[in-house]
Amino acid sequence: MAEKKETATKKANKKDAKQKATLPPSGFKVAVREILRSKSACIALIIIILILLFTFGGSLFLNRAQVTEMNIADAYYGWGEAGHLLGTDDGGRDIMKLLMMGGRNSIMIGISVTLITEIVGLIVGLISGYYGGAIDSVIMRIVDFVQILPQLPIIIVLTTVIRNYNAVTLVFLIAMFGWTTTARYYRSFILSQRDRDYVLASKTSGSSNLQIMFREVLPNITSMIIIEVVLTIAGNIGIETSLSYLGYGLPTTTPSLGTLIGFADDPVNVISRPWLWLPATILLLVISLSINYVGRALQRAGDARQREN
Repeated sequence: MAEKKETATKKANKKDAKQKATLPPSGFKVAVREILRSKSACIALIIIILILLFTFGGSLFLNRAQVTEMNIADAYYGWGEAGHLLGTDDGGRDIMKLLMMGGRNSIMIGISVTLITEIVGLIVGLISGYYGGAIDSVIMRIVDFVQILPQLPIIIVLTTVIRNYNAVTLVFLIAMFGWTTTARYYRSFILSQRDRDYVLASKTSGSSNLQIMFREVLPNITSMIIIEVVLTIAGNIGIETSLSYLGYGLPTTTPSLGTLIGFADDPVNVISRPWLWLPATILLLVISLSINYVGRALQRAGDARQREN
């Protein structure tokens, strides 16, 4: 009897081992595998980490009042002059310190806008795609109306009329239009999931619509959410930078990549004082490209995960 029990236990262990071996790897493992496979994605991820350490870590040791304080006597120092590694601007402010704080502000706004647009867009897309029919039609017509509005001119007008305009206001103004694209993106995935067997099985078992949406459907599009979040951050950083460059983004007293790039408006600065605008331009270009390379690797991971499932 003991031998039979031992044999049965061994068989059960082997069966469990086979089942574990056939289980697809987790989404995190697939993402790590795809990033490690791509040299460009690995380098891009390292660059992103270094930029975050430079902007967020470096700005911890800075005093905003001192960084933005003007000293005309130190105006327009060039590269490495008078102890200023990247020179100074027309107000004698250190470009390196402005770059740290400006990069942090632009990234923070990009992340904040992304969080708002992703949450709103995900909820709207989830409801629209899951219910379909008349609810889907009404929601999509609202989305269409918001999308045809001229986003940039409206934001510019609102920034000039809103009192006590600040970074928080800018975040909500950009997010006011950004959620529509996200809603359409998630709706398309939900439409492909709502008639799957696991959804129908949940309905027959008596689960409520909210339980099915958030407990069953939502986990199945997690990889798509991660991809969308990563790629959207780069786009929102670009939107904030464009508005600040035009003078309708962050207030002039708040450092931003856009305000630094704005020095390129003057032909004299473009030719004779490249230290004013070139570092911010390079930083914006590098972080945008790096995020896109990592996003592509995550997209491949999402595709591979779907195939393995």
